[in-house]
Amino acid sequence: MHLTLILTDDMSRGQRLARNLGADKRALLHDLYGDDAPPAGAGLIISDVSALTSESVRRLRHALTLARGPETPFLMLIHGNFGRGELQATALGATRALPASAANALLLNTVAGLTDGGVARTPTRGGLHDQATAARDVFASIFRADGPPNVATVESGAALVNQAIRETKVRDWLAVVANFDDNTHRHCLSVAGLAAEFARTLGLNEADSRYLVKGALLHDIGKAKIPRAILNKPAPLTPEERREMDRHPAIGHAMLVNENYDPLTLAVVRSHHEYLDGSGYPDGLRDKEIPDLVRLITISDIFAALIEARPYKAAKSAGEAYAILKSMGPKLDGDLVRAFAAVAGACDVPQRASA
Repeated sequence: MHLTLILTDDMSRGQRLARNLGADKRALLHDLYGDDAPPAGAGLIISDVSALTSESVRRLRHALTLARGPETPFLMLIHGNFGRGELQATALGATRALPASAANALLLNTVAGLTDGGVARTPTRGGLHDQATAARDVFASIFRADGPPNVATVESGAALVNQAIRETKVRDWLAVVANFDDNTHRHCLSVAGLAAEFARTLGLNEADSRYLVKGALLHDIGKAKIPRAILNKPAPLTPEERREMDRHPAIGHAMLVNENYDPLTLAVVRSHHEYLDGSGYPDGLRDKEIPDLVRLITISDIFAALIEARPYKAAKSAGEAYAILKSMGPKLDGDLVRAFAAVAGACDVPQRASA
């Protein structure tokens, strides 16, 4: 059994982390601010340091010099701003970085991958279901009418979806997500999976992929304040209900605008129903007024809605849905629609109607 060395600035939090790793993981805690030197020979090193100050980074670097062998994987859990933390993780030579708030399924899958030779395992069907369920649980905590979602929680959900899509096929993700009952949960997780696959197809870097998936998870956040009777109505909406539903981009933007979200994410939330020809809503934006990130989400959003079944409509095949995207002409970015062909071709799966 490999030893996992946990470097922490809070022993109580470190003990909780050790318990979360499970009884089959032998973990040793090391107080980053203690006097003892960390032991060498661990099969995995995890750092869980809440404040990455110059002093804590210096101590981490010293501890890693003493404890880490040339082949020892190092997982860095990041509190606070994930983008800034990733830069520090890279500087410290981390093998992987995760938000400290990551769902436990993501943490365990990452640890398993690192201790199995540094490459995450391809999940089994059960493993994929666990990842999707963890993502749904994270999304449920995001999708609340009583307040804006926590940035770190959203980062955790985005990391979870990105990892699942890297390790499996997008059609398998869609098949698992299709079995979730809540329409909005199912749709946003489908859009997030499609966005992650789109990012992979386009060769986007990790930071841009994370932006894209985070935007996908949040794009319909305004629906948290739309009446459930409208959201889950088992029939087409009336004109009055449609007007109420169409308020969700502006509502979502208002929920997030003062909550430390970046401008691109805010643009996705407000503008994912805008079209290049100016016929969208809520602001009637045109052409260059719509950022590329928003255009990517819009395509993923439309495609997901088309392949999803509802009691009042059958799911379209991926081929049929892609043909509709192409038929929308000047409303969508033609170059991105053509690039999306590879995503559409990878995800033709049957979708069940919700009860």
